[in-house]
Amino acid sequence: MNLNLRPANECKYDAVSLGEVMLRLDPGEGRIRTARSFRAWEGGGEYNVVRGLRRCFGLNTGVITAFADNEVGMLMEDFILQGGVDTSLIKWMKTDGIGRICRNGINFTERGFGIRGAVGCSDRANTAISKAKPEDFNFDYIFGELGVRWLHTGGIYAALSEQSCETVLAAIKTAKKYGTVVSYDLNYRPSMWSAIGGQAKAQEVNKEIAKYVDVMIGNEEDFTACLGFEIEGNDANLKELNLDGYKKMINEAAKTYPNFKAVATTLRTVRTATVNDWSAICWADGEIYKAKDYKGLEIMDRVGGGDSFASGLIYGLMTTGDAEAAVNYGAAHGALAMTTPGDTTMASKKEVEAIMGGAGARVQR
Repeated sequence: MNLNLRPANECKYDAVSLGEVMLRLDPGEGRIRTARSFRAWEGGGEYNVVRGLRRCFGLNTGVITAFADNEVGMLMEDFILQGGVDTSLIKWMKTDGIGRICRNGINFTERGFGIRGAVGCSDRANTAISKAKPEDFNFDYIFGELGVRWLHTGGIYAALSEQSCETVLAAIKTAKKYGTVVSYDLNYRPSMWSAIGGQAKAQEVNKEIAKYVDVMIGNEEDFTACLGFEIEGNDANLKELNLDGYKKMINEAAKTYPNFKAVATTLRTVRTATVNDWSAICWADGEIYKAKDYKGLEIMDRVGGGDSFASGLIYGLMTTGDAEAAVNYGAAHGALAMTTPGDTTMASKKEVEAIMGGAGARVQR
């Protein structure tokens, strides 16, 4: 497949993300409700992708976001710097001492175990990035003068506020003007859209965004809720994916949005919080490619697995142009990311390619 990527020598960045980055507070093996200490991480649905592209795959990446200019914002910047992602595109916003003007988001996440599922409890209203407007970022400078080969953003950021809906559209329209490839993860969260118009607003915004997207990522619920496509014969409880119905839906979506060059989703069957069946599929050039199956995959921390899938997929598409190779990069990277704590990857490209090639879990000395 030909994505018409801009030449690397014309661009400062291989990839940038646009979205919210939150402080994740992790109680480890315990529960949020009984914790007396938390480990701090950074994480965000869009940011996690470029963090993986930098830390695992070695690409030059940056993050477009906004932080309240205080000590927590500086802590977030420090985490991002440790991951090697460029922070020069961050908008620092003035705030008062108690977060009335704007604040930085916090996300409490427990991992779950066995029959107890993972639990997330976010505190993200009134955050700096949710209040940021298109004019707070010079998108013509970022995509035109600096140069970006790939932009990744998604529905979690779009759902934050009316302003974020406008900002994501401004970003992707400008990116397309300068020939940047755009990927978008629908990532439907009904609780987030409810404050700004619910599912009707989600469809209004995402249907407009979809007109500019080259690589669309989303599961069956995402496509139904965000873009209005129905999947024939699907399980009402979404416990099992009707793969044939999903394939038909992708072909329909590609006819509706001929700009789609690839459509991808993870395939996850949750046996327990710590044992999942895991794989992925990718549509490109009218064909469906399925990744290797990871049956009975043992999970340490599932949060961020889908984002690590996206970064592996993007890396594969950027470097090989082969959808089958790309979906296997994504599935292997997502599987590895879920064997470590935190939202972001701790894997190396060498490990990803070894898993793709069938390597086992024997000790390496």
